[in-house]
Amino acid sequence: MTEARPANGGASTFPGVFLERCKEYGDRKVSVREKDYGIWQSYTWQRAWQEVEAFAQGLAAMGFRRGDRMCVVGDNRPELYWAMLAAQCLGGVPVPLYQDSIEREMQFIADHAQARFAVVEDQEQVDKFLAIKAECPALEFIIYKDPRGLRNYPSDSLLGFTQVQEMGRKFAQENPDYVRREVEKGTAEDLAVICYTSGTTGRPKGVMLTHANFLTTSRNIIQYEHLRENESLLAYLPMAWVGDFFLSFGMAMTGGFTVNCPESSSTVMQDLREIGPSYFFGPPRIWENLLTAVMIRMDDAVWFKRKLFRAFIDHALGMQKKRNNGRAPSVWERLWYQVGNALVYAPVKDRLGLSRIRIAYTAGEAIGPEIFDFFRSLGINLKQLYGMTEASVFVSLQKEEEIKSDTCGPPVPWVTVRISPEGEVQFQSPGVFKGYFKNEEATKGAFDGAWYRTGDAGFLDHDGHLKIIDRFKDVSKLSDGTLFAPKYIENKLKVSHFIREAVAFGPERPYVAAMVNIDAQAVGNWSERRKLTYTSYADLAKKPEVNDLIEQEIRKVNESIAQDEQLKGAQIRRFLILQKELDPDDEEITRTRKVRRGFVAEKYKHLIEALYSTAHQVSAETKVTFEDGRTALVKSEVAIRDVTPSA
Repeated sequence: MTEARPANGGASTFPGVFLERCKEYGDRKVSVREKDYGIWQSYTWQRAWQEVEAFAQGLAAMGFRRGDRMCVVGDNRPELYWAMLAAQCLGGVPVPLYQDSIEREMQFIADHAQARFAVVEDQEQVDKFLAIKAECPALEFIIYKDPRGLRNYPSDSLLGFTQVQEMGRKFAQENPDYVRREVEKGTAEDLAVICYTSGTTGRPKGVMLTHANFLTTSRNIIQYEHLRENESLLAYLPMAWVGDFFLSFGMAMTGGFTVNCPESSSTVMQDLREIGPSYFFGPPRIWENLLTAVMIRMDDAVWFKRKLFRAFIDHALGMQKKRNNGRAPSVWERLWYQVGNALVYAPVKDRLGLSRIRIAYTAGEAIGPEIFDFFRSLGINLKQLYGMTEASVFVSLQKEEEIKSDTCGPPVPWVTVRISPEGEVQFQSPGVFKGYFKNEEATKGAFDGAWYRTGDAGFLDHDGHLKIIDRFKDVSKLSDGTLFAPKYIENKLKVSHFIREAVAFGPERPYVAAMVNIDAQAVGNWSERRKLTYTSYADLAKKPEVNDLIEQEIRKVNESIAQDEQLKGAQIRRFLILQKELDPDDEEITRTRKVRRGFVAEKYKHLIEALYSTAHQVSAETKVTFEDGRTALVKSEVAIRDVTPSA
């Protein structure tokens, strides 16, 4: 077994670390793979460095200077990761953006970051940057990876990735050691990246993170989790999310892991099965989607398979509940589990591509305990972590021998956590960010002395495990004084594979009400088996049978909430199914799928008021935004249902 790397020592910047890996592995180990036209293309560490160096030389020939910012946009592609490293080689700062962002979102970040360069994947992203270029005075060059569709785009500022590399090779003939000399000038306190927040409560903020922030955290985690150099991971999360930068860029480089880039976003599940990664990172939405895929498949199975699946899953969940309570399963239960593993658990894991997982994480927001327990019960070593962009990801992490489904584990050893008198989680860490880019006021307001204020409400339990309740500002009370934590309720709703998104309401109200988005695939599949015809999401959402289905799911949630002594008064009394899906393009949720509560409350205030009236139907007219900026109105009659609370 390969030993984990030490937490300390080594190069002080990512380019320096990459050169260390090249010296260590050369051409004998794969750095990155990409599936292209159905075939996995592999690049060794030495070959990858040649690609990075050529691109960095090309940037230097184009006038890239130390401190320049470079926007990077697209799906997970080796060239885009190489572009970020090339910018760092020259003392520049990559600024990754979400590839599904609309033009005005990209314009804000590109202009705010004063980016001179943009490296993008394809024609779609080129079109966006050409459209916003006039509003971004600092933007000079747009570099694309995929030339398809761009033949007739005459522009002096538009170049292909390989063109830049060719320029670099010519530049290197007169400046052969230029890039390595620039790498040597880099320091640990140089900016490694500017990651813009999702903008849950307003405009995104640019979080400045240094090489020291990420390298210290990466080395600590590799040692703490006993990670090995032969780990393999799938790079499928948005490159703009700090989790992907940390895992697919930072930790992979530091630990010498192999990164696998899927062919496209639509083939991720198939590519996941082919790769069978050993190390996996997925926000709750991914685990919810995986569970939905399993349940849809079982809904279509013959009755015998459904019965078998349900019986063994119930057994596995029962064993998991025992473990959660600190009790060991009996010999008979363990033997029956082995039978279930052969018949159900192992085939399910294999189908999902998770059969080789050694460690899997979930983070980004709270995961429903029921979803978490489901995957743990299959034998997947899934662990919750709590962190954020400003912390270089890690604040607390579950220990393998101390897993609790409703906590995020104890703080990691290099982070100190405290709870303020008001109940806010605060921390100190070597991974804490340098500040918000061009926003000293926000930086100052983010700290209480030396402690970073997370904005999350939580507490440390008697075992020292951190439990997050909700966003600090979102925790409130109903009019009768009952505690109201919307995220807690919403996570319970999203355990149902028929519910994709939910927003709970209740502050200073007499009861809790909810707006629900159905999962179009799961509910559509359910409807087809019952021969219910529909034409669109809006048509499906207003079917009485679908409303009956969601009412049943909410009754189950109420039964679960009734088990909590503090929150049993916060059961859902009324609900409606929204006629459209909440969408980042409509600013209702962020690119990381966090609900923008204030915006949603204002946009749908007439629906919310109807939930707190005696009405059982309300007319809704909602504006939707398409990716090209066009808008349209969705009109519908929305049913409102009453739900009897559980005793």
